[in-house]
Amino acid sequence: MATLDDKLLQKLEKLGMIHIDESKKEEIKKNLSDILGFVDNISTLDLEDVELERKNLKTPLREDIKQNDSTISENVLKNAPDSKEGYFIVPKIIE
Repeated sequence: MATLDDKLLQKLEKLGMIHIDESKKEEIKKNLSDILGFVDNISTLDLEDVELERKNLKTPLREDIKQNDSTISENVLKNAPDSKEGYFIVPKIIE
């Protein structure tokens, strides 16, 4: 089982920009070590022949609706300082 030492906990504190009270460090080290043990168990599973089930998956996104409204680009270009043939004209900035 993987264990968490003081040096690694100190590094995690620094990376997470948190401070852990000395009274809580042993408890947190034990909990994190337990989590690492669970991850070790999961990583040893042979999932080569396991097929992923995709039941009842719903896409929460809306359906794309194609809009052919040419007035949108006309209105946008109307607010531009300069435009030509449907494109913005901008000053050259690279020589």
